[in-house]
Amino acid sequence: MVHVEGVERTDGHMRVEVSTPSQLMGCPDCGVVAPSRGRRVRQLHDVPHGSTRVVLVWRQRVWRCPDPACARGTFTEQVPDLVRARGSVTTRAVAWAMEQLRREHATISGLARQLGIAWKTMWRGIKPVLEHLDGQEQRFEGVKSLGVDEHIWHHGDPRRKGPKELTGMVDLTRDEQGRVHARLLDLVPGRSKKACTDWLTARGDAFRKNIAVAALDPFGGYKAAIDEELADAVAVLDAFHVVKLGTQVVDEVRRRVQQATLGHRGRKGDPLYGIQTILRAGAENLTDKQLDRLATAVEADPAHEEVYVAWRCAQDLRATYRDKDATKGRRRAEKILDSFHTCPIPEVARLGRTLRRWREAFLAYFTTGRANNGPTEAVNGIIELHRRLARGYRNRTNYRLRMLLAAGGLTP
Repeated sequence: MVHVEGVERTDGHMRVEVSTPSQLMGCPDCGVVAPSRGRRVRQLHDVPHGSTRVVLVWRQRVWRCPDPACARGTFTEQVPDLVRARGSVTTRAVAWAMEQLRREHATISGLARQLGIAWKTMWRGIKPVLEHLDGQEQRFEGVKSLGVDEHIWHHGDPRRKGPKELTGMVDLTRDEQGRVHARLLDLVPGRSKKACTDWLTARGDAFRKNIAVAALDPFGGYKAAIDEELADAVAVLDAFHVVKLGTQVVDEVRRRVQQATLGHRGRKGDPLYGIQTILRAGAENLTDKQLDRLATAVEADPAHEEVYVAWRCAQDLRATYRDKDATKGRRRAEKILDSFHTCPIPEVARLGRTLRRWREAFLAYFTTGRANNGPTEAVNGIIELHRRLARGYRNRTNYRLRMLLAAGGLTP
């Protein structure tokens, strides 16, 4: 507890003098009661009052150990609730700054500007708190559903900044009402089976046994790691990535047919080029005018029939996830597994073979309460937002801590 001794306010600044009440103090090393050696003044940066910068002037007490045999000499009082040792930003200001980073999409530079300090000074106050929270294994307790997805943290030269890929681990556990409150658990360097396996191994047996569902994109490395480390968990192929694969197939067929019929890439005025955005949309979202444009483009050349068939296949794949009845959706999915791989269109057949390789994970969506990586993509959106606000990052450690705070992984 500190006492306010005086307040002085000038244009844009507030100066508050504080001190602690008098008390007996023993030497930290030998315990002998130490006489006072006066005070020294420390200036601390506190939470701004509106647009007014606030500076605390702390009259910090100093004592001297009277024991000649003690090597301590003099020592100063410490008030952790006010400021950490050797810090210049108050504990309250650090808590305020972290809340601004979490809830208000603030930046370190913006917060430092409000306090009237440098970026490094602001980050030196926040980083130790984040590192302390990061080291608490309790934050991994209660995770029953895990989302795994890749993430690109920079677009620079890998030789200078290291690998671009990170593996995001997201908590997808549902609450009592069945809602998912996704939070980022970690960003692991690399996109491989080893990266995922090492992280799961480090979490311990209790964490791994508690995982019942793991949602992932169609990458064999993640699937192998989950099968190896989470033997009791059900792997679920993410719906978003499956639908994306179907849309990619339509694009590939359209480009191939375009090249075969006209001998060049799509140009303005080409029938298939004019409907490329329509082919990426869901059939239920198309207007009558868009459906007429689609029909006109398909009928312009008999070769365009392949594009229409691929589009219908992608719509069938999309419809499996839109069916409100999970049982009917599963039956649709099983028909797709039995038919796509026999399609004469090579791109559709390749998609069918891919889905058959992932058969169990593909069908698990309908037996796990529609588990998916949608919340994981939402977390990725938060990460992308904060990366843009900061104009990119150079230090992966700082990047990881900032994103864990912003995406709910570290809760003060």
